[in-house]
Amino acid sequence: MAERIRKPEWLKINIGANERYTETKRIVESHCLHTICSSGRCPNMGECWGRGTATFMIGGGICTRSCKFCNTPTGRPLPLDPKEPLHVAESVRLMKLSHAVITSVDRDDLPDLGAAHWACTIREVRRINPNTTIEVLVPDFLGRAELVAQVIEAGPDIMAHNMETVRRISPLVRSAARYETSLKVLRQIAESGIKTKSGIMVGLGETSTEVEELMDDLLQAGCQIMTIGQYLQPSHRHYPVAEYVTPEQFRQYKETGLRKGFGQVESGPLVRSSYHAEQSFQQLSGNNH
Repeated sequence: MAERIRKPEWLKINIGANERYTETKRIVESHCLHTICSSGRCPNMGECWGRGTATFMIGGGICTRSCKFCNTPTGRPLPLDPKEPLHVAESVRLMKLSHAVITSVDRDDLPDLGAAHWACTIREVRRINPNTTIEVLVPDFLGRAELVAQVIEAGPDIMAHNMETVRRISPLVRSAARYETSLKVLRQIAESGIKTKSGIMVGLGETSTEVEELMDDLLQAGCQIMTIGQYLQPSHRHYPVAEYVTPEQFRQYKETGLRKGFGQVESGPLVRSSYHAEQSFQQLSGNNH
């Protein structure tokens, strides 16, 4: 068995809790909400919750897929909670969020794969929080354009779908998603006029050339914002870390991405899809004026 690679100093995280963190935790728990922050064991949870921000995860806490990089439980999900859209909207209001980020588990068990629930949640957040910008991180809906369209029509301000990794490694770590399907979803979002975003993990064994090829694929699909972060193995059962990418390499990826034409690139060891999401959105909006 291969020896596990020791985690470098730059990945040590300070999980400090303050009053805002405690209040965020209380709101999330009292509304029976799921967050990708805790489900995904996000390294930035302390920082983000301490600022009063959290990424809501709708559709329940059980995913129908079993990707080898993801810590979200897999199995047979419970029926959708019809009150969840309202609970998310009320939590956004209580947290006084100016920018709300929402994601979901995959619900391949449902006839519409959860698209109507997605649309309802976006509209409810908008109704109760008319001044809040809404960012959604959606699954691929198995590439079904009519389902992606339902989410687009609900009118989020920014719509993300993660490629997760480079073309060669995609079939090794994603259980049902396909590289080309993900590009197709992003192309549909971009063509609708909504700001389009995608993210990947590095440290899975990809080369910098493969990362650059993925950047080109994303730009051809119309993607404007890209996030790049270090893959961290959630448990010994998950896909192993091939390497810990250096901060210098992350800086180079950012420079390369901006040079190629992305409006915004967040690249760093602890970067995740929703990390500094509001700043990225504001900067991209400012660049477009």
